[in-house]
Amino acid sequence: MIIAIDGPSGAGKSTLGKRLARAFGLLYLDTGAMYRAVGYASMRAGLSEDEDAAIAELAASSKITLEGIGDTQRVYLNGEEITSQIRTPEVSHRASVVSAIPDVRTELVRRQQMLGKAAEQGAILDGRDIGTVVFPNADIKFFLTADAESRAQRRYREDLAKGLDVTFEHTLQEIKKRDTRDATREHSPLIKAPDAIEIDTSSLNEDEVFEKLAEIVRRVRS
Repeated sequence: MIIAIDGPSGAGKSTLGKRLARAFGLLYLDTGAMYRAVGYASMRAGLSEDEDAAIAELAASSKITLEGIGDTQRVYLNGEEITSQIRTPEVSHRASVVSAIPDVRTELVRRQQMLGKAAEQGAILDGRDIGTVVFPNADIKFFLTADAESRAQRRYREDLAKGLDVTFEHTLQEIKKRDTRDATREHSPLIKAPDAIEIDTSSLNEDEVFEKLAEIVRRVRS
């Protein structure tokens, strides 16, 4: 079984994807972490945001590994753990930029498809083009959304909990910029698949959204 969870930044995709994976014994693939890893690698290599060809070459030559399940999943770049390093606002911004490079997306989509197909018990993937590009024939497609203010508030609280020096106003502006980049990029823009189940999480807490998703998964699996 392949479950796709798409939606804009801050809608709760990763948190809910991890919970569903634990609940149903599925592999969880954090596709966003893969783009973050490429973004981090490009920053560490001293590449500027507009060096598309060099970033794409770096993505193709880098070994990105996801190990563990759920909240224990660790991210490795060429054998070095970078789990915490890729969760900063700076890397989030760079990940958004590199994800718009067609050759980077082509390379990472290929890897995501390979990992998903190899999962014996099935997999849950979250991102922005899972149900439209990576696995257009996924067994279940969810599209999680929420208003920008709600999503910014969630991201702001998460960053504060990590000890990051952020403001709500800056977080909100970054969310809005990310929305624009994701929706207007030429290659694999963020769009809802026609057969995806859309859930607005603006006024729902995590448990309420999880139960909605879990009930649908149970129904499909039965």
